[in-house]
Amino acid sequence: MQYKFMAERMENIHSDIRGPVFFRALEMEAQGEKVLKLNTGNPATFGFKMPKSIKEVIIKDVEKSLGYCGLRGMKTAQEAIVEYETSKGIQGLTVDDVFITNGVSEAASMLTTALVGVGDEVLMPSPCYSLWSNSVLASGGVPVYYDCNEEENWSPDIDDIKAKITKKTKAIVIINPNNPTGVLYPNSVLLEIAEIARQNDIVVFSDEIYDRLVFDGKVHTSFAKLAPDLTVVTLNGLSKSHCVCGLRCGWICLSGNTEKAKELNKALVAIASVRLCSNALMQLIIPTALKDTEYTKQMLCETGRLYLQRKACVEAINEIDGLSVVPNDGAFYIFPKIDTERFNVTDDKAFARGLLEAKKILIVAGTGFGYKTPDHFRVVMLPEHQTLRQAMYDIGDYLQTLKK
Repeated sequence: MQYKFMAERMENIHSDIRGPVFFRALEMEAQGEKVLKLNTGNPATFGFKMPKSIKEVIIKDVEKSLGYCGLRGMKTAQEAIVEYETSKGIQGLTVDDVFITNGVSEAASMLTTALVGVGDEVLMPSPCYSLWSNSVLASGGVPVYYDCNEEENWSPDIDDIKAKITKKTKAIVIINPNNPTGVLYPNSVLLEIAEIARQNDIVVFSDEIYDRLVFDGKVHTSFAKLAPDLTVVTLNGLSKSHCVCGLRCGWICLSGNTEKAKELNKALVAIASVRLCSNALMQLIIPTALKDTEYTKQMLCETGRLYLQRKACVEAINEIDGLSVVPNDGAFYIFPKIDTERFNVTDDKAFARGLLEAKKILIVAGTGFGYKTPDHFRVVMLPEHQTLRQAMYDIGDYLQTLKK
C-alpha cells in the first residue's frame, strides 16, 4: 500500500470562496488588473468602518488585552453575552455556558471536534456556508445536506430532513439568516425542526451570526428560545453586525439543561484549555458593542448603506432576462438563479471563471455551497449601490454571450 503524506480527510476539504477562481483573481490583481471581489462578506474591504464606540474602547483599554484570560473568555464579555442572548429569550444561561471564540469559524471547529467522530453524520442545509461541511469533514464526519426550497423562500424541506436522519446523525445545523441565500426562517419552520430534533434526540447548532442584520422591520427569533428543552448550541459574534471581521469575535452559548449539554460543555472546556484563550483584544469590545445597537440599525434603515445596496442589487437582477432571485431578508448575500434553458451554462464554476476573465467580477458558484444543481451563484452585496448595480448589469451582459 502506497504511503500517503497527507491525511485522507484533507481530500474533500475545500473552499470555493477562496478557491481556484479566487486565486486566479489574485493573479490578475498582481498583473495590475482591477477585480471587483464579490466573494467574501468582508465589510472593511468596501469602506465600512468600525463603530466609534468600539474604537474608543480599544484605544483606552488595549493594555488589558496583553495577557491570557479565562479559557471560556473574559468574565465581563461573557456577562454581556449572557445578557444579550437572554434578552432574545434563551433561558437559563450563565457565564459557564458561554465560550468566546476567534470568530464563528473557530466555534464550528471546536464543536465538531468535540461532538463528531469518524462516520458520524451532521445534517446541514443545501445551500450551506462551507464552513460547516469542512468542519465536519475535518473531524472525520459526513456532511448530509437537506434541501431548501427556492419556490418556498428557501425554506428547509421538513420531509427531506426527516428522510435523512439515521442512527449516525449527531446534529443538525441551522443558519438563520441563511448564508448564502440571506433568507430569514419563519418560527413555524423552526418549531418543526425542533420537533424533529426532539423526537430523534439530536443536538441543534444554530448559526445566528446575522441575527442583527435583518431588513424591513423583520425580527429574528433565536432557535433556543423556541426549544428550551433541547440541547441547542447558539453561535453568534460581532464580525458582521459591527464590521470587525479581522478582530475574529465569536461565541458559543450552550442551552438546554440536558446531559448532552453538560457533556458538550465539558468537552469544550478541554478544547479551550488546550487553546489557552481566544483573542483578548476583541473581548474587550464585546460589552460596548452589544450596547451599541444604533450602528447596525443605521446600515439597515431605508437610507442606510446596506438597505440601498440590497435594493440596487435585487432591482438590477430583476431587470436581467435569464436571472431571477429570491430577495434576501438579511445578511450580506443573495443567491441568483441562471436560466440554463436560455444560456449555455452547465458548469457554474466554469461560469464563475469565465465571468472573472471577461468582466473582472469575482463571484462564488452555487455548488461551492453544497447546492445540487450548477445554476446559482452567490453575490456579496457590500460595494456601494451604484457599483453593485453596474456589476449586476455586467453579469447580465456576460450571460448574453452564452446564449444557446
